[in-house]
Amino acid sequence: MTFDRSFEASLVTEFARRLDGRAAQLWLIEDCFYTTAPPLASAALAVTNELTVGLGILPARARTAAITAMEIATLSSLAPGRVVGGIGHGVQSWMAQMGVRPASPLTALEEVLTTVRALLRGETVDVQGRYVTAEEVRLDTAPHPVPPVLAGVRGPKSMALAGRASDGVLLADCAGPSFLPAARAQAGDPPGFQLHVFAPLITAPTRREAYQKATGWLAEQLAAPTPSLRQMSFYAELVELAGSGGPEKLAEVPSQWWAELGAIGTLEDAAAHIEALEAAGATGVSLVPPPDPDLALAAIPDVLRLADRSV
Repeated sequence: MTFDRSFEASLVTEFARRLDGRAAQLWLIEDCFYTTAPPLASAALAVTNELTVGLGILPARARTAAITAMEIATLSSLAPGRVVGGIGHGVQSWMAQMGVRPASPLTALEEVLTTVRALLRGETVDVQGRYVTAEEVRLDTAPHPVPPVLAGVRGPKSMALAGRASDGVLLADCAGPSFLPAARAQAGDPPGFQLHVFAPLITAPTRREAYQKATGWLAEQLAAPTPSLRQMSFYAELVELAGSGGPEKLAEVPSQWWAELGAIGTLEDAAAHIEALEAAGATGVSLVPPPDPDLALAAIPDVLRLADRSV
């Protein structure tokens, strides 16, 4: 499950406790200028025994590479084997607001990923890059086991970068089953490469009710379409449908389209979407509830049923 960027920080322990021992992972969403993932992760790890916590996603240039490695290593020392790092480009307009927007986001991300992973492996790093400088830097205590670091990326060039410089990718915003083979191919399909998917969870007793609830979400996706959404076979028809009747018209989207877009429909439809993602090569799936804390807390029993495969 994911913990939305806008939720009160104090709620993270409630989510973590309810999920511990039942769901595998809780991903903490970091975006400017909301809460930051590392302190939320520390709180979540402190109140759980089994839950793995993911940092989703630390902007590459918001911290130095050494500090990012230190934060991931510190969390890993609190809960060995229960931390997954996540690093991405960051929204470039936000990076500009903070004065850290790189001229080449690809170069910046690759330098940061390469440096952070080397430090987590216990290596001494001496690099004079375009965006990363590290003079004989070595972590005092390297984490064991070494936590994986995923790249939060989307486009083909970034996916290829992730294949070279990370342990896997975290795919969000309409990354359906049909997109996963292409994503793995774009990354070069290195051994052990992880494909973790954030899937929207929008369910109701009937499909019609769920689809009506999901129209606002889908309209937002169409307003800023990701590469994975653009590659869907029905994308042009979807755009035409939205243009002909506005967001309300999207409730008429065929069920097979919703099945590709997310865990949307009945709870059985949500289970089928997860199974389809896994069959397509997903190594992990995190469900994204509505960005309302009350609705998200109310969704936890369904998340647990889906995690238990009891649907």
